[in-house]
Amino acid sequence: MKAFGKSQGGTRREDIRFLTGKGQYLADILPAGSLHAMFLRAPAAHARITTLDVSAAREMSGVRAIWTARDLDAAGINGSVFGVALPDRRGGKGASPKRPVLADGIMRHVGEPVALIVAETQAQAMEALEAIDLDFEELPVTLALEPGGPTLHPEAPDNIALDWELGDDAATQAAFERAAHVTRLSVRQNRVTAASLEPRAALAEWDGTRLHFAFNGQGVWTMKRELAKTLALDPEQVHVTTPDVGGGFGMKVMVYPEHLALAGIARALGCSVGWVAERGESIASDNGARDLTSTAEMAFDADHRIIGYRVQSRFNLGAYNSQFGQNIQTALFSKVFTGVYDIPAAHLHVQGIYTNTTPVDAYRGAGRPEAITLIERTIDMAARELGQSPFELRARNFIPSGSFPYQTPAGETYDVGDFTRVLDRAKDLGDVAGFAARKAESAARGLLRGLGLSYYIEAILGDDTEGATVEFTPQRRVTLYVGTQSNGQGHETVYARYLADLTGLDEDLIDIVQGDSDRIAKGGGTGGSRSVTVQTTATHGMVEQMIEAFSLFLEGEIDAAPVNFEDGIFSAPGSNQRLTLIEAAELARKRGATELLRHERRVKLAGRSYPNGAHLCELEIDPETGALRLDRFLAVDDFGNLMNPALAQGQVHGGVAQGYGQAVLEEVLFDEQGQLQSGSFMDYAMPRAQDFPMIKFESVPVPSSGNPLGMKGCGEAGTVGALAALTNAALDALWENGVRMVDMPLSPQRVWSWLNHQHK
Repeated sequence: MKAFGKSQGGTRREDIRFLTGKGQYLADILPAGSLHAMFLRAPAAHARITTLDVSAAREMSGVRAIWTARDLDAAGINGSVFGVALPDRRGGKGASPKRPVLADGIMRHVGEPVALIVAETQAQAMEALEAIDLDFEELPVTLALEPGGPTLHPEAPDNIALDWELGDDAATQAAFERAAHVTRLSVRQNRVTAASLEPRAALAEWDGTRLHFAFNGQGVWTMKRELAKTLALDPEQVHVTTPDVGGGFGMKVMVYPEHLALAGIARALGCSVGWVAERGESIASDNGARDLTSTAEMAFDADHRIIGYRVQSRFNLGAYNSQFGQNIQTALFSKVFTGVYDIPAAHLHVQGIYTNTTPVDAYRGAGRPEAITLIERTIDMAARELGQSPFELRARNFIPSGSFPYQTPAGETYDVGDFTRVLDRAKDLGDVAGFAARKAESAARGLLRGLGLSYYIEAILGDDTEGATVEFTPQRRVTLYVGTQSNGQGHETVYARYLADLTGLDEDLIDIVQGDSDRIAKGGGTGGSRSVTVQTTATHGMVEQMIEAFSLFLEGEIDAAPVNFEDGIFSAPGSNQRLTLIEAAELARKRGATELLRHERRVKLAGRSYPNGAHLCELEIDPETGALRLDRFLAVDDFGNLMNPALAQGQVHGGVAQGYGQAVLEEVLFDEQGQLQSGSFMDYAMPRAQDFPMIKFESVPVPSSGNPLGMKGCGEAGTVGALAALTNAALDALWENGVRMVDMPLSPQRVWSWLNHQHK
């Protein structure tokens, strides 16, 4: 068996059912006769509930139940929705206030669930929702991303949820004191929503002794744990499944209040209850991303080498701790805090602030885009201030290829890298030498052209262990059980093809099973670009173990040794007998060796891997209107060895589109009272195909040493690199017109105002 399979190219097996309308998304699997759930949501950002009368609504036609916080208490469901609290530099951990399943007297953000309505039809649930009498006393609203103001939680004085630092403050200060040049830059990261193709949805069924809970998430095991804990059930009483998922982006990793309330009311009613969010409901209640401000300072010596880097950052945690909210600018940010540069001293100080907005959590590559956008915009600004080419200044400060493994100031160890080779390739493919001519041609048409560069690095995150199980069925088929969860990335294709490559099995005979807590005991789900790397590593280890077991068995059966396995065939010297893996399994079944019909292996990665690459962007801006047009985009990436180049390219394209969305179009906005002003796609702009040229992609692999396949993740790379490339290109286009600072989103109105000296 070779150490690396032949998985290259080919079409996705999933696409047949998706493109012919046969996908099984949550709304497609609701059993006939299921009741329909809807949520009454908070209409105010911060208010004390004075009246919540559901009596008239309960009597309406088709209504089966309405629950408020009082009903949850009566059902014994009074815990807090799962949230993380990290160590705090003030001692102990950051704040961790209770996040109720339904608002318990105080509403703390617009869209917070207040009551749950269950009816026989969706229309009846809607009518009942409108009949609920809700009155409230408005309280002072906290929206500022700074300490102080009206206190949202008594556990968090000054609304500081977390105060955290990393690095060597004294050494960094000393570096700045001896610096020949210091660049300072403040960057705002606008809030975005995931806007997944399929909104959040769930189905809860109670059969009298056991709960089945289906949801469109990114892993079933955390949900199983939290449902069991909240409902005081034995874990064996909870079965969690996930059907096809129309996009997750990390937003669907989390356990939400709606999940717990739905499961509780299904148990109380003893029936099946389904809920599918509407788009406006999703924008108002899904956890948000980004929403932070950071000030970066970069110190250089006389040779233009970086000697120090420090960041002060404040991020909006929203009204409550969410599942990973406090990680968004701490553990995640720190993995790639100093990017790809050889920086001897660095310090990061982060404050998380509670506000009366939707909770902010870790998704769309959270942490890595923030860190990389900040350092790449800062070094780009430094190049302008120092009169250096942005290519040359980066190359001068890269971690040398001979310095790996390299420990960063944040304590992270990069295993391998050759950043200069990747950047040089991008410079050639991007025809940087021809940019001046293209700029002149744009100018002749009255347009401003800019070139933007970003060199990113990200870290595969999440659980570094994973398991794989293979089972041979009586139908002469093979089932591969995996611990990850596809959200549309093409996992079924990659996993089946890789197993076929390793074993010689016909790919069409391999069935992939995922997202079922009864059939798969443990798994890490999908998120943090982990899935293919950890899952194929587990499959690789499992196949090695399986081949060894079958070889020992066959030595006794064919009376020859040693048994070899090559190109999908078992054979031995001196014997004409040759068996495929399926034939060996059937022989084992015939002999009663049932232990050979199922093989399991759980592995732990030797280390984290670090995808990296250079993104080049060229865009044009119309100075008369401020409108921006993306003209060229190139991604040259080091993903290590690629399992499937077509899927990797697709991931990059999607990631770049997401990056463009945030950089140019998207922003979740609240008014002074915390009311959502971008609650639909009429007000929240999304990227479209017409916004993009053909995005070019090339792989320049430096195989990782952290796994036997030499792979690196790629799921979030497009977003991580695109944000800074786009904003740097915009600043480059505007620089000659006196603009010295840009911020996202690069909307026409904002760009026009910068050009007209209204916001310098």
